Amino acid sequence: MTYDTNNIFAKILRGEIPCHKVYEDAHTLAFMDVMPQADGHTLVIPKAGSRNLLDADPAALGPLMASVQKVANAVRKAFGAEGVLIQQFNEPAAGQTVFHLHFHILPRSTGAALRPHSGKMADHAVLAEHAARIRAALEV
Repeated sequence: MTYDTNNIFAKILRGEIPCHKVYEDAHTLAFMDVMPQADGHTLVIPKAGSRNLLDADPAALGPLMASVQKVANAVRKAFGAEGVLIQQFNEPAAGQTVFHLHFHILPRSTGAALRPHSGKMADHAVLAEHAARIRAALEV
């Protein structure tokens, strides 16, 4: 299967669709998931197009994982979480629905249930506030 340059994350990278940006560097972009399963649910993607981990350029993985780690620490701090869940899916059978390599970062605390990925978009004012909290945690 090939990479589709018209997937939603590619459109976000090109500025065709807005996002609540958390972090950006030369190789990666992190932004809020618009259908969060937990407050602070953040996505980290490479700027280089790849369908998923299986076809990614190995040279892109180092900078990507460094950004995942950096953002995960900020998410944990911003939301006072005990830990973080990091998810990454490859192909439909594994649950992948957007075919651009991406990592989900979800702050987790004991006993807190995840919300379903229902298809209902969160309030954009709330997402903007969550993004600001994470950006502030990145600056410290």
